[in-house]
Amino acid sequence: MRAPIWHYALATVSIASLAGCMDATTIPPKLAASQPLAQRPATMALPTPPARACTDDVVRQLLTPAAQDPTPVMLTCRAVLPPKSTVTRQILFEGSAASGSGIDCKGGRLEGTAQQGGRGAVIIRSKKKAGAWSRPVDITVRNCEITTGLRIYGLGVNGEAPGVKESSMNANHTAFAQSVAPAAITLDKLLFSSSGGIPLYISPGVTNVTVSNSRFTGTSTSVALYLDAESGGATIINNVFDLRTDKRELIAVDGSAYNSITGNRFNTASNGGIFIYRNCGEGGTIRHQAPQFNDIEKNVFAMGGSGDPAVWLNSRNGNRNYCFTDPNHPYGSGLTSLDMAQHNIVKDNEAKGSKGRAFRNSDPTNNLSNNVDYRFE
Repeated sequence: MRAPIWHYALATVSIASLAGCMDATTIPPKLAASQPLAQRPATMALPTPPARACTDDVVRQLLTPAAQDPTPVMLTCRAVLPPKSTVTRQILFEGSAASGSGIDCKGGRLEGTAQQGGRGAVIIRSKKKAGAWSRPVDITVRNCEITTGLRIYGLGVNGEAPGVKESSMNANHTAFAQSVAPAAITLDKLLFSSSGGIPLYISPGVTNVTVSNSRFTGTSTSVALYLDAESGGATIINNVFDLRTDKRELIAVDGSAYNSITGNRFNTASNGGIFIYRNCGEGGTIRHQAPQFNDIEKNVFAMGGSGDPAVWLNSRNGNRNYCFTDPNHPYGSGLTSLDMAQHNIVKDNEAKGSKGRAFRNSDPTNNLSNNVDYRFE
């Protein structure tokens, strides 16, 4: 058998040279200019001082087995667990009352989940009462192993949720979704050990999430990390992805903008690394924000001999049977089924062991430079 040959290709992309690339005239100027796109979410200033430290009684609640009390523990304080503890009850940060709070597991495990719906060891969510929204900001989760996932949401758990769909019929959907969703969330030194579900889901409108110094392991029937429509301003830095997916990429950037994905290692990218696209009407929801102004730098991808790309800009471009346009709602995917992934930066990344082109782009406004592609044949 012929020994494998590693081909070194420096992808300082000449955009025009890419096969099947879209030239500037492919996108009508009025269409490109009309894409609703919120400005980069501002770094959140603390609305209140950090929450007080949790009492011993709250810590005891956290350590009470779910078999004795299956209800979620609502945290409005800063909890520190005894080292190597295990929490089997779901932890809930809800509304503005939770702002400034958090949990430090000191190496312990969070494996709780709600008995009905609300799957996930940790839920960070906004609350609507009497027609008014209350959202949590400045939440910190660190030094934890999370076995049943973490989800952050405002209007709804995903892009097809009723509240998200209803809001999407309005021209100011992106700004509204971001104004009511959780913001300024710090996730640091976490171990996401998944057994099928999506370990970390950042839902529509959520802004300014930092995921740092963490590791994703196990398996997922979907992706490792999902950045959903109208979200933005996330910082994904210095993480390791060892998780294996059934068919999909490791990070989905779906109508999410102004994110920074930097200095990560993708050790299991055989189904793809980072795909940037916009769902074009799944579930009847119009996705407004285009996946633009994302910065993907200094990441390393182990491709495992795959033909799937490490980074793929405009990975769908209307290639789904649920796509639709709506002349009565002429914004975002209601105007075009194209992904509109533009003005993104992909540079100084390294892909090892790919069988195809590791860095794919079809729009001349994106900047791809100094990406190294060691191809395996």
